[in-house]
Amino acid sequence: MTSGPTGRTGPTGPTGPPPGVGARTLDRLTADLADVGRAPGGGYARSAWTPVDHELRAWFVEQAQVRGLDVVVDRAGNLWAWWGDPDAQGPGVVTGSHLDSVPGGGAFDGPLGVVSAFAAVDALRAAGLAPRVPVGVVCFADEEGARFGLACTGSRVLTGALAPDRALPLTDADGTSLADALRSAGRPPLAADPEALARVGAFVELHVEQGRALADHEDRTGVRAPVAVGSGIWPHGRWRVDLHGRADHAGTTPMDRRSDPVLDLADLVVRTRDAAVRAGALATVGKVLVEPGGVNAIASRVRAWVDARAPHEEQVHEVLAALADLAPRRESWTPATSFDADLAARVARVVGVESGLAGAAPVVATGAGHDAGVLAVAGVPVAMLFVRNPTGVSHSPEEHAERDDCVAGVAALTAVLGDLAAGDGT
Repeated sequence: MTSGPTGRTGPTGPTGPPPGVGARTLDRLTADLADVGRAPGGGYARSAWTPVDHELRAWFVEQAQVRGLDVVVDRAGNLWAWWGDPDAQGPGVVTGSHLDSVPGGGAFDGPLGVVSAFAAVDALRAAGLAPRVPVGVVCFADEEGARFGLACTGSRVLTGALAPDRALPLTDADGTSLADALRSAGRPPLAADPEALARVGAFVELHVEQGRALADHEDRTGVRAPVAVGSGIWPHGRWRVDLHGRADHAGTTPMDRRSDPVLDLADLVVRTRDAAVRAGALATVGKVLVEPGGVNAIASRVRAWVDARAPHEEQVHEVLAALADLAPRRESWTPATSFDADLAARVARVVGVESGLAGAAPVVATGAGHDAGVLAVAGVPVAMLFVRNPTGVSHSPEEHAERDDCVAGVAALTAVLGDLAAGDGT
C-alpha cells in the first residue's frame, strides 16, 4: 500500500502535490460562500429548497463544471460531480458533505467538507494523479432537516431508508410541503436511486468536529492532532410531543382557570434534561411551536421536539421512558452506526503520516448525525475525517476551526483520496 500524495512515493508520484494548491482552493472557495445566506441575527440561514439553497447548488455545479467534472443530479436531489465514469469504470471513491445549515448555524458544518473536496481534487490533479477508479464529489440535499424536520433527507431517500411518501408530505413552519417546495424549485418528487448509490465504492466525509474530542486529546496527551478519524455515530432520534390546553384571553382569564400547555412545556424541558443527566445521555428540546402563537393569547396547543442521543441505545431509551406519560411520537431514529473498521484503520494510518504524528491519527466516535452514517447503514464502506474545533461549539455562529487545521484537513483528505484512488483494495 502506498502512502498517497504526501511528498513520499505514492499514487500521485514521487513528489506529491505542489505546495499550497489545496490551501489556495480552500481560501478561494471559502470566500465564495462567506456571504451566502448570512442570517441577520448572526450565522447562516441555508434551509433546503429555498432561494439561498438554489444559489448554493448552482455554485456547486459551477465549481464542478470549471473543473471539467460531470455533474449528475440523482432522483433524491443530491448533486454528484465525477472525475471519471463510474458506470464504465466501476464504483468510485467519493467525498463531500452538504451546504445547508441549521438556523443561525456556523460556517463550517457541511461547507468545509464540500470546499475541501474540491480542494483535494485540485491538489491531486496538480500532482498528476491518474486515478484507477473514478473520484466523485457529492453535495447531499437537506442534511440538517432544518426546514422540514427530518435530517439527512437526501441520503435517506437515496438509500431507501426514507420512503418518499413519508418525506413529501412533511411541511415547514409556513405550511409548505416538501412536495410543493420541490415543485417551486423545478424538481421532480424525490425517489430512491439504487443506480446512483451503486456508483459509490467508498465514501470519505470530512467535517468540522462537533465536540472537543481532539482538543481533549491534546490536553490529555500533549499531542496536537489537527485531524481525527471517525469510528462511528451514536444512536440518536427525534420525538414530537403534543401538549394540549384551552385557548383563552391572556388579559381576562384568571390564573386558576387556565389550561396552559406552555406550563407543561416548561415541565417537559426540565424533565428531559433531568432524565438525560441520570442516563448519561444528551437530550434537548430545541424546537417548539405554540398555537395560536399570539402574545395576548393563552395557547391551545404546543408541539415540542425532543432530540436524544447517547453512546448506547439503552441510555436513549431511558430518557424516553421518563417521558412515556407524554406519549412522545418518534419521527426519526438512527441506531448506533459503526464505520468500516478496516477502512478506518487504513485512513487513520494515512492521516497520521500526513499529519506528522508518530502513529495513526486519533479515532473518535461522534454524537452528531451525518450522511456518512446513512451510507454506512446502506452497506457503503465509509470513513470520516474530523477537523479540530478548539471550542467544541457547533450549530452556532461561534463554530470555528483554525485555518491551519482546515489546511491540514485538506492535506489529509488529499492523501486519503490519493491512497484509495490507487485502486488497490478500495
